[in-house]
Amino acid sequence: MSDSAGPASFGRVEEDGTVYVTTDDGERVVGQVPDVSAEEALAFFVRRFEALDLEITLLEQRLASGALAPDDARHSIKTLRSSVTDANAVGDLASLAARLEAMAPKLAEASEARKAERAKQHEATREAKEEMVAEAEKLAAGNDWRGGVNRFRQLLDAWKALPRIDRATDDALWHRFSSARTTYTRRRKAQFAQQSAKWNDAKAIKEQIIEEARGLADSTEWGPTSGAFRELMAQWKAAGSAQRDADDKLWAEFRAIQDQFFNARTTAQAAQDEEFGGNLAAKQELLAQAEAEILPVTDLNAGRAAFRTFLEQYNALGKVPRDAMRGLDNRLRTIENAVKQAEADEWKRTDPEARHRAEETVAMLSTEIEKLQEKISKAEARGDAKAAKKAEDSIATYTVWLDQAKATLADFTR
Repeated sequence: MSDSAGPASFGRVEEDGTVYVTTDDGERVVGQVPDVSAEEALAFFVRRFEALDLEITLLEQRLASGALAPDDARHSIKTLRSSVTDANAVGDLASLAARLEAMAPKLAEASEARKAERAKQHEATREAKEEMVAEAEKLAAGNDWRGGVNRFRQLLDAWKALPRIDRATDDALWHRFSSARTTYTRRRKAQFAQQSAKWNDAKAIKEQIIEEARGLADSTEWGPTSGAFRELMAQWKAAGSAQRDADDKLWAEFRAIQDQFFNARTTAQAAQDEEFGGNLAAKQELLAQAEAEILPVTDLNAGRAAFRTFLEQYNALGKVPRDAMRGLDNRLRTIENAVKQAEADEWKRTDPEARHRAEETVAMLSTEIEKLQEKISKAEARGDAKAAKKAEDSIATYTVWLDQAKATLADFTR
C-alpha cells in the first residue's frame, strides 16, 4: 500500500505497471498501465474513484432536495452499487458502498412522502373530475345549445390535462362524462334538426307572402290594398323566423315591396289632399252656418228642412283631406243627432197611444182616491180611527202618483 494520503493510499503499483486496490476482502487487480511511472498509473485509477465519488455526492444531493423520484433514485443506487463493487478504481470503495447503503432510510422516507403526495394529488384529481362530470351532466340536461358546445370542449381539454387516477374510478368518471357529452350532442343535433325544419317552413311561407305582395305593389286601390298588406304582415309574423341571414334578406325584400306601395299611396293622397283643400274650407264654412242656424232645434219642421238643405249642399262639395274627415264628421253628427232628438221628443209628445195610457192612468188614480175617501167616511162613522188613518196614508201616496200622471198627460197637450 502506498504511503500517500487520500484515495491513493488504498492502492499500489508493481514494477510492470499492474495496479492493485485494497478492499475489506483483500487486494485485487484493477488494471495495468505500462511504460508510465507508478504515480501516473495510480493517479489514473484514483480519477476513476473520484468520478464515482462525485456521482454518489450528486445522487445524495438530489435525493435530499426531492428533485429525484424515489424509483429513479432506487435505480441509480442499484447501478452505482454494482459499479462500486466491481470498480476498477483506487480509493476507499467500502466508504462509497456505505454511503450508498445509508441512502436506504432516506429513500424510504422519500417514497412515503411521494406516496402521500400522490394520494393528495389523486384525491384532488378525483374531486376535479367529479366536478367536471357534474357540470357535464347539468349541461346535458339543459338547452344551452351554443355556449354548451364551447364549455364541453373546454371541459374535455381540462380533463385530458389531468393525470389518471386509479383505473376503476377513472373509467367510471370518464363513462359518466362521455355519456353526458353524447347525450348533449344528440339532443343538440335533434334540436337543430327541428329548428332547421321550422326555418325552412317559415322561409317557404315568407317567400309565398312576397310573391303575393309583388302582385299588390302597383295597385291604386289604396284602401283594399292597404288592408291586404296588413293581412300579409299578420301572416308574416305568424310564420315565425327563418334562418337569420335568409330571414333578414326576405324581410328586406318584403319591406321594399311594402314601401313601394305605401310611398305611392302617400304621394297620391298628398296630391288629393291638395286638391281637396278647397272642399275643406267650403265644408267648414257651411258647417259653421248650419250650427248657427239649426242649433238648438226649437222648431222641428224648420230645423228638419234646414238640415236637409244643408246636407244636400254639404255632400255636393266633394271629398276633403283624410286627416280632416273625422273632425268634420263629428260636427255633422252633432247637428244630425240634435234633429233626431227633436223628432223623438215630438213623437213622444204626440203619440196617441202614449197619451191614451196617460189619460187612463190619471182616471184610475182619481177613482182609487175617491174610493179611499169613501172608506174614510165609513170608518169615521163607525168610530174606526185606525182604518181612517190607513186610508188617509194611502190617499197621500196615490195623490203623489196622480200629480206625476197629470204632469205626463200635460206634456201631450202642450
